[in-house]
Amino acid sequence: MTTATTGRSAADRVTGTAHTRVEGRDKVTGAARYAAEIPFAELAHGWLVLSTVARGRVRGLDTDAVLAMPGVLTVLTHHNAPRVDTDFVGMMGVPPDPGTALFQHDRVPHRGWPVALVVAETSEQAREAAETLVVHYDEEPHDVAFSAGRAAEAYPVDGHMPAVVEKGDLDRELAASAVVVDAEYTTPEEHHNPMEPHAATARWEGGRLEVVDSNQGTHWVAGDLANLFSLDPGTVRVRSEHVGGGFGSKGVRAHQVAAVMAATVLHRPVRVVMTRRQMFSLAGYRSPTAQRVRLGADPDGRLRALEHRSLNQTSTVHEFVEPSAAAGRSMYAADAHHTVSRLVRLDVPTPTWMRAPGEAPGSFALESALDELAEKCGVDPIDLRLRNEPAVGPVSGLPFAGRNLVACFREGARRFGWAERDPRPGVRREGRWLLGTGTAAASFPAMAMPSTASVTAEADGTFTVRINAADIGTGARTALTLIAADALDVPTDRVLVRIGDSDLGPAMVAGGSAGTRSWAWAVTAAAEELRRGLAPGADIPPQGITVRSDTTEAVGALTQKERHSFGAQFAEVAVDPATGEIRVRRMLGVFAAGRIVNPLTARNQLVGGMIWGLSMALHEEAVRDPASGGVYGADLAGYHVAAHADVPHVEADWVDDPDPDDPVGIKGIGEVGIVGAAAAIANAVWHATGVRHRDLPIRPDRILSAGGDA
Repeated sequence: MTTATTGRSAADRVTGTAHTRVEGRDKVTGAARYAAEIPFAELAHGWLVLSTVARGRVRGLDTDAVLAMPGVLTVLTHHNAPRVDTDFVGMMGVPPDPGTALFQHDRVPHRGWPVALVVAETSEQAREAAETLVVHYDEEPHDVAFSAGRAAEAYPVDGHMPAVVEKGDLDRELAASAVVVDAEYTTPEEHHNPMEPHAATARWEGGRLEVVDSNQGTHWVAGDLANLFSLDPGTVRVRSEHVGGGFGSKGVRAHQVAAVMAATVLHRPVRVVMTRRQMFSLAGYRSPTAQRVRLGADPDGRLRALEHRSLNQTSTVHEFVEPSAAAGRSMYAADAHHTVSRLVRLDVPTPTWMRAPGEAPGSFALESALDELAEKCGVDPIDLRLRNEPAVGPVSGLPFAGRNLVACFREGARRFGWAERDPRPGVRREGRWLLGTGTAAASFPAMAMPSTASVTAEADGTFTVRINAADIGTGARTALTLIAADALDVPTDRVLVRIGDSDLGPAMVAGGSAGTRSWAWAVTAAAEELRRGLAPGADIPPQGITVRSDTTEAVGALTQKERHSFGAQFAEVAVDPATGEIRVRRMLGVFAAGRIVNPLTARNQLVGGMIWGLSMALHEEAVRDPASGGVYGADLAGYHVAAHADVPHVEADWVDDPDPDDPVGIKGIGEVGIVGAAAAIANAVWHATGVRHRDLPIRPDRILSAGGDA
């Protein structure tokens, strides 16, 4: 953004300088209240009862005994719950998940399907009664076995990007290639597990439905609830002031619908909070994937053909695509590009968006295959990637709005000491440890969606920014405070940002790394117009002066280009061949992510993504029991994530990445940090041991059992 636009010189701008979170003190002192902590008079508590079978019908429920228990107010089932409507296009432009249409029929499509809601005076009474409720089922055979062998029954479905993309003659280019890589890679089912569980309280007040919730977009949730319950959108208000993590899981879920149903029946506020175990079946997850990558290249490693086929599971009630095959559509030049993402229906819960959906598992397969190609060609892995840099979008043909991946690799290689690396695998040793280093590229789309915002000049000389943003732990409040202060040409302590309320109007959700970019555009537009209209020294009336913006037209007019954040990931590992233990010693990520608003929270986001990539590479794996259809160890004791002892020295930094054509210049950092991190670690494990691991996570038993090429 130009100096003239912000009203400050580059040296005076507060964006680009480190600032602690504006709500940080409230969070560490407990003053910040989350969805399950806000008090309401006459609050009742709901507890969801989930199915214990994976497929079948509810034959009956013994509700009489439960209704007689102390404090129990009602039991909602498919016999008595309010009716809802799912025949609409959701606020995100896709049909709603039928899993949100609770208690509408007796069918059970997966284990953990909600079959009842017990509501009582206290949470303890509701839980005891829910665990007492006896449900009778007519059980049917189920199928939860996902594998690459299910490809024959799979089918392509467009998700939030095309399922199939073809360019060039793949077979001809593969046949003409001197070197071919043809390999299969798998990633397991993974779960979000934000620190704050999903929670919602619903009440009717003055003819309006009010929901206090933990979500990633109140306008989205309010709109879908209005449609589900056939309400006028203006009669629904959703508030979500503080959110303890989401990662894609906190959209419209069963708990909000259940709370609204119970509040409607009982005419009093009702709160429903998911347990950690319930989140494993009700909050969505990243689908397991089976991916096949075929690369064809000339002897020097220049690509002629790139094929990426990905398979993921979905439920029998809703289609969700994990678009892993799309990861390479903007990455590398090749004469032929063929990519397809396909689904297989199973008796499982519906997957959902999870940090870098598609790119995270897709980059593991693609960037591992690139490493295998480098090995076959005898080319350095970084040199191979640089040789295949595209001048324009490899599939779209659009120009890039800045593509500084080369700068990321060069700066990362310098800082990591890549030049000293011996390319031979399995030769570097330190005592009992085999040492290796690996690298991978990262990319994530830089999107912007229309948003509205208002900025008010208050009579006391302060400014109030109102925008329906969501801060899910990323530091969005702080970033918007800095952006508004620069646009208004005032200190940050004169700016107050209000977010998380559907009454503030439509705005982009916190997702797709597009939140800050979209909100900043709207806030800047309103603030600049207000500043231009304020006469120096003019009196502000008691009600203030407000300007409102809507970026729909501006976003639509943005020049069509390939816009992405890019990055280069580096990792060093130590592997004990006697025990199979892997220790990641250090990680470095260098990114090109446009304009960095707040280096403090930006680095936090990038490092967090890289640590998640470490967890993905070595730890995370939800395993389904074929007999019951449920997840083994559905808690944070059985589901392993990286702990402090697993996390080494992690560095994240960035290179300059301007886009003069873009009035915002922000590209997004929430997701690019995880992309490529798992591949960099897997490539480092190969370099340490000489054995290629194509299945995540790389557990000690897989190290021990690997013989030859794994």
